[in-house]
Amino acid sequence: METVIKVENLARSFKTKGQVKQAVDGISFEVKKGEVFGLLGPNGAGKTTTIKMLTTLLLPTEGRAEIFGYDVHLESHEIRKLINFVYGGERGVYGRLTATEYMNYFCTLYKIPRKEQRSMIAELLELVGLTEAADKKIHTYSKGMIQRLHISRCLINSPKLLFLDEPTIGLDPVGARMLRSLIQKLQKDGITIILTTHYMQEADELCDRIAFIKDGKISLIGSAKEIKRSSGHTRMFEAIVQMEEIEKIEKEQTISIHTMEELKQLFYSITFEVKMKEMDIHQIKQILSKYGEVVHVIQKEMSLEDAYISHMKELG
Repeated sequence: METVIKVENLARSFKTKGQVKQAVDGISFEVKKGEVFGLLGPNGAGKTTTIKMLTTLLLPTEGRAEIFGYDVHLESHEIRKLINFVYGGERGVYGRLTATEYMNYFCTLYKIPRKEQRSMIAELLELVGLTEAADKKIHTYSKGMIQRLHISRCLINSPKLLFLDEPTIGLDPVGARMLRSLIQKLQKDGITIILTTHYMQEADELCDRIAFIKDGKISLIGSAKEIKRSSGHTRMFEAIVQMEEIEKIEKEQTISIHTMEELKQLFYSITFEVKMKEMDIHQIKQILSKYGEVVHVIQKEMSLEDAYISHMKELG
């Protein structure tokens, strides 16, 4: 299968106030044609900096990256013909324009022949479900509609590779679902996609392979199944506990809490991993009962979010 992206020891540092900050620190990976490749990590991990280098908006300080065989440093002009990108949020739209006017503006920038613009705009707005809103001012759009408009804009140059940086951030569940369906449709059309997101369920659903990145370094790459399997030694549990002082259970040494959610007053749903393999449910209940009344405890299947949290904790 054709290699679309090849990254070797890519690095980028910034100098601020006399100090050097290593934003990306010698990462290497490849992306094949037609893949949705996820880049996941905490804020400040280096995801956006990596995307900026791959989209030729930022030069690497070390290493090498190729897009469709073109060097990001030396052949950026050729790369830009083949790619496009969308950043999450509402940046980059002109609220006083209609969607049709906005798209027409970008068609002109991309030098699409005038006689082709009308049909292209109609086709792209239909693809993202905005036909009925084509002549409405963009400032009246919801966040989800704006994100879909961004995607229609980035398809004007018929890219073979799309970079989507947190495309569903701030969207309601319906808007996020529509956008995920659109991403799947684009993949079926043969477009390779690089996706960053903080939503693990979204990454699990969309990505063929995923890379975990922290402190500018890639620590793990694989499919969601492979990543969850690699954390197979970790035993995950879910419990509901009635308790008054949650600070105490957070200090318990035999478990590592991933999430804690208040269901109603004094009742908490806790997801946690057990550090001692030999502990059974009865022993776990005994530990939890030190902090309150245990309603129930069950062992749960490892999710991508569980694997991610466990992996990041191991990295420290």
